[in-house]
Amino acid sequence: MMTIIREEKIAMIEEDMTAMKNMTEDSISTLEMKVKEKEGDMDVKKWNVFHENLTIQMKRTLENMIEVNIVIVPDMKEKSSVKMRDIGEEIHQILDKKKLITDRQRPSDEIRTVGLRYDGEPGQNWQIEDRNVDNNENQENKNADTQDGNNLPSEKYITDKKDVIRSRNSNTNENDSVKETTNAPGNLKKTVDMLTSRTGGAYIPLAKLRMMQDQITDKSSVAYQRLAWEALKKSIHGHINKVNTANIRIIVRELLKENIVRGRGLLCRSIIQAQADSPTFTHVYAALVSVINSKFPNIGELLLRRLVIQFKRGCKRNNKTICISAATFIAHLVNQRVAHEILALEILTLLIESPTDDSVEVAIAFLKECGMKLMEVSSKGMNAVFEMLRNILHEGQLDKRLQYTIDVIYQVRKDEFRHHEAVIKDLELVEEEDQFTHFVTLDEAKEGEDILNVFKFDPEYEANEAKYAALRKEILDESSSDSGGDSGSEEESENEEATIIDNTETNLVALRRTIYLTIHSSLDFEECVHKLMRMELKPGQEIELCHMFLDCCAEQRTYEKFFGLLAQRFCQINKIFIPPYEQIFKDTYDTIHRLDTNKLRNVAKFFAHLLLTDVLSWEVLSHIHLNEEETTSSSRIFIKILFQELSEYMGLTKLNERVKDPTLQTAFDGLFPRNSPKNTRFAINFFTSIGLGGLTDELRDHLKSQPKVALVPKLHENLASDSSDTDSDDSCDSSD
Repeated sequence: MMTIIREEKIAMIEEDMTAMKNMTEDSISTLEMKVKEKEGDMDVKKWNVFHENLTIQMKRTLENMIEVNIVIVPDMKEKSSVKMRDIGEEIHQILDKKKLITDRQRPSDEIRTVGLRYDGEPGQNWQIEDRNVDNNENQENKNADTQDGNNLPSEKYITDKKDVIRSRNSNTNENDSVKETTNAPGNLKKTVDMLTSRTGGAYIPLAKLRMMQDQITDKSSVAYQRLAWEALKKSIHGHINKVNTANIRIIVRELLKENIVRGRGLLCRSIIQAQADSPTFTHVYAALVSVINSKFPNIGELLLRRLVIQFKRGCKRNNKTICISAATFIAHLVNQRVAHEILALEILTLLIESPTDDSVEVAIAFLKECGMKLMEVSSKGMNAVFEMLRNILHEGQLDKRLQYTIDVIYQVRKDEFRHHEAVIKDLELVEEEDQFTHFVTLDEAKEGEDILNVFKFDPEYEANEAKYAALRKEILDESSSDSGGDSGSEEESENEEATIIDNTETNLVALRRTIYLTIHSSLDFEECVHKLMRMELKPGQEIELCHMFLDCCAEQRTYEKFFGLLAQRFCQINKIFIPPYEQIFKDTYDTIHRLDTNKLRNVAKFFAHLLLTDVLSWEVLSHIHLNEEETTSSSRIFIKILFQELSEYMGLTKLNERVKDPTLQTAFDGLFPRNSPKNTRFAINFFTSIGLGGLTDELRDHLKSQPKVALVPKLHENLASDSSDTDSDDSCDSSD
């Protein structure tokens, strides 16, 4: 529809311009004939008619041109304005060639002036609104003075019009001279022109924008705020274009560092445009909006209202592309609990009430995106929607392709939307209690606040920036040193001289947070090693890095080899990480009863990987004493999983060879005890019960070779002791 309007308006402009040129030539030919026949009075009257008709035609063309340039096709500005200027030049040449007019104000001058002004030439103060007002007043005067259908204006009107034109030209020249004498220096003038042109500002490279911002130090000035606005726009647009599943946490922090309260209109516009250009990343943009909405609910509501307005606009224009784009975004916002499910049900009802091929296709695409969430929160509403789809299918008025599509959505529903997950695990960034859900309906969303997309001068700019800086510090948990960069030299010297003792372990928490984010933002262990090696760890922080690897591994639902490879690579790169892991192994075994079964399993497999790759010395096993008194159920489970993992990867034969290695006998003395037959039997029974009885062959031989304790001598000793006790008792009785 937009293309049709564009073509019609452009064709109208070209016809008007051609008519102006032809009218000029025809009128001049007519005037030449009349001049030959009659006196100059007739010439003057005919000229006045020609002048008025040409001026009216010119104004109508200008109105069409302005409507096209500003409202319909902004990209046609240069083309239309240049053509208007060329038409004025041609009319000017025709009039000069015929030499009919010398002192009068020619309409060709007005056309050429407006063309130059609209093409961006400074110094011209043409205002179409003023011309329209003058046109209305002159039209009334002309109608009052018209006689007998000749449409000839009176002499008074001609004189008044000449005075108005001359006064306007003189005012224009005076304004030009005032501008030339009162302008600021050249660089500042150029800056203001670049930022305040009718196109909304020319493109300025980032380096040049920063240099221009450095030249203007007054933060209360319009120029400084406009430059800051341009920088904010570029920053927001750049961050939105870079966001993906892996770096969304980082992008959120970078966006929150910008004043998104001031630039909320820019932020919403950039997100909507990016989603329309890349619909496959809609779930990522919805997750980004959900995080921002949890901190600034007004931004989430603004974006949701704009999406609803865009959806309704697409429905009115019958534009399926816009409808699907907006509906998909709204569906993912429903999944992220930013939008209420009532909005989703309203959209489905609107699309299915009066079914067409396009509306049903949009409804099915919408259902696939948020069907799982709607089944969870509003099963009755979903049943009603599918009942309406069933009726549409039975009527059989839709295209065959759409009928098959409805059958497919029923199968998807039967599978409980298994392949259309509402929110993937990596994008569950906001807890349910922290999210703010907006109850926006189709009828309520009427105002998109597009004025927020445009720069507006803020008289309290510095105060508002300070308020957002405090809010940003609270949200991002920034240190005072990061946000207090403008403090004086005396305060800086005092901070340098003071010795700060951090009893809250803020630096340690920040280090662990950085390591955690780096681990979870890496695609493989090699990338993670590269990123972490670039961190400058202070002496003593190596053990924190090792603890983070083990903690992250323990938190997983199942063991991931990623963490074992990560720890292995660090130990192979730098031997300084080996002693911390040996100490962590001992500490973990001593406190193994504090871990649940899942964490215990992951930790055991983690250390098994380090042992089988010979990164960790097997001497650490000497810390384990396998007997009934020194083990618990948790420690025995740990030993079981550890040796089963070693047997799985090394094989029982190689593991047995390692156990029998003479150089490692001190490491296995506690696991295969020979100090007591009781402990030996316990170890044999333990390894036999876990399926590794082959490791206890030597232990069994040792137990068999032990001499058996004679029971008869012990019995005689017991009887002798009993008889001696009886004799002593009898002697005591006789003495009494």
